[in-house]
Amino acid sequence: MKTKLIVLLSWCLVALTQAQVEKIEPPFWWSGMHAQKLQLMCYGKDISKYNVQIEGITIDEIKKTENPNYLFVTIDTKGIEPGTFSIHFLEKDKIAFSQPYELKKRRENSSQRKGFDSSDVMYLIMPDRFANGNANNDSHPDTVEKADRSKPGGRHGGDIQGVIDHLDYLKDLGATALWSTPLLEDNEPVYSYHTYAQSDLYKIDPRYGTNEDYKRLASEMHKLDMKLIMDYVTNHWGSKHWMIKDLPTKNWIHQWPEGFKRSNYRMTTQFDTNASVVDSKGCMDGWFDTTMPDMNQSNPLLLKYITQNAIWWIEYADLDGFRVDTYSYNDKEGIAKWTKAIMDEYPDFNIVGEVWMHDQAQMAYWQKDSKIGAIDNFNSHLPSVMDFTLHDALMVVFNEDKGAWDKGMIKAYDNFTNDFLYPDINNLLLFAGNHDTNRINEIYQGDINKYKMAMTLVFTTRGIPQMYYGDEIGMLGNRDKKGDGDIRRDFPGGWKGDTQNAFLSSDKENGRTNDQEAFHSFTKKVLNWRKNAKVIHTGKLLQYIPFDNVYVYFRYKEEKSVMIIINNNSNDQELNVTRFKEGLKDYKMGTDIITDSNIDVTEAITIQGKTSMIIELK
Repeated sequence: MKTKLIVLLSWCLVALTQAQVEKIEPPFWWSGMHAQKLQLMCYGKDISKYNVQIEGITIDEIKKTENPNYLFVTIDTKGIEPGTFSIHFLEKDKIAFSQPYELKKRRENSSQRKGFDSSDVMYLIMPDRFANGNANNDSHPDTVEKADRSKPGGRHGGDIQGVIDHLDYLKDLGATALWSTPLLEDNEPVYSYHTYAQSDLYKIDPRYGTNEDYKRLASEMHKLDMKLIMDYVTNHWGSKHWMIKDLPTKNWIHQWPEGFKRSNYRMTTQFDTNASVVDSKGCMDGWFDTTMPDMNQSNPLLLKYITQNAIWWIEYADLDGFRVDTYSYNDKEGIAKWTKAIMDEYPDFNIVGEVWMHDQAQMAYWQKDSKIGAIDNFNSHLPSVMDFTLHDALMVVFNEDKGAWDKGMIKAYDNFTNDFLYPDINNLLLFAGNHDTNRINEIYQGDINKYKMAMTLVFTTRGIPQMYYGDEIGMLGNRDKKGDGDIRRDFPGGWKGDTQNAFLSSDKENGRTNDQEAFHSFTKKVLNWRKNAKVIHTGKLLQYIPFDNVYVYFRYKEEKSVMIIINNNSNDQELNVTRFKEGLKDYKMGTDIITDSNIDVTEAITIQGKTSMIIELK
């Protein structure tokens, strides 16, 4: 009887603890971090009525909010060795209950991790549409929306295991880094595959797998000398996030008297010296969408929460970079602090921000140490931004067969004339398309020659190339006519029962078609050459004004040079090499790595219409 009573009392104590502390976040941390102050978010029914005590650890601050279900406890971890300690919750100076908390040992040299850079080629996937490695998690009891592959906007079942299963494909293609759109839980009832409306920042969506699966993905990629980039969302959460349902403070999110207020999306108001306050607020504080409450990064509790969460994922999963969604919609002072905190913790890490603007000066404003930002004493500390103006050119330029003052290849040339605006031109992310744009092969109607010209430019100019899954097999998709689902089609062969498997070469049964193989073989050849072409990674760019819609530029270092020719004219063109003496120097010969043909660069060079050449000079 006595044993049963002890068991019962123990069970009651556990139940009481669980009732009072539903969550502590971060769920664990690490010893020896650069930032020594750790904010613990403690959540439970009426938890704020308790005081907190931790033996052997200094508590800097206990912060209560208007919501009694929260306590924010800031502790000093300086000098604390790895191990587990107890957080005591006191009522009238007596311990009501305790909760264990662990500081783990960090990976060796974790703070010196090297992020992605211009030696990399980033491959972007939407995991729900890439490959289904585990059909058992297509739907999950903890999430509302169930798998339905018949719906373009539904969940299709792609997951982390599917990515792991095809890492060899990515490695063989020549990709060195993987950017996956978000994998954290998104429990919206519809359109949840999108995963930008997140409902739990410490949990991988169970339809993609588990936290351990994500950690395993990074580990498997590192074995292949590949890097993993997480898509991080600071600007908004999902309407189903548990904290949105029980806000710690009213100003945890941006509130509007009329309820929902959509952002005006005018990011120029962030630096426009003539902007009205109402318009600036309308951009930063307006909601991105009805299911995406706008987070208030000027709230120090929230800012600390998302900063620690981002660092937690880097440390836990062993990440190599972030791509930050809608970077320029955040409170700019808050997001700058967030970015700096991460880069202070990991000085060689890399973060690229989505700054979807159409003017180089406006984009350059957001890159770290920008002289433009310095005009109003702003420094984002953001190492990299996405080159949307180059993307704007790529969307049209190869359909302009006849060059003119403002048509054709001059659009590419003009993009690079503004490189002086950027503090670090090698740290720009270049792309012909992504998950929010029409497919590049749709724009060019499946014309492989136009694809080759576009990707030659992306793969060989300054910066970090990014390609979108399926472009390398000629996948099509028109967002304007058929919606987002059309540009986010399933990769053929990623699902059991698919009639065709584009992960396999054309000489395999049900493998790539001849047309798909032509796209793939070009991409593979150039990317695998690029891996070891250091002159492309960090060499200088020398460009020539396009004549007759032919664009010529060089990537060069003291000991190495590559000449790139893009003939966007429908007709063959003969180039007088005398004009290019500055770039050709004393080189006599070269090899076009696309065709493996030898080129005498002391004589006129003839290039076929609508083709490109990548001539490695010798």
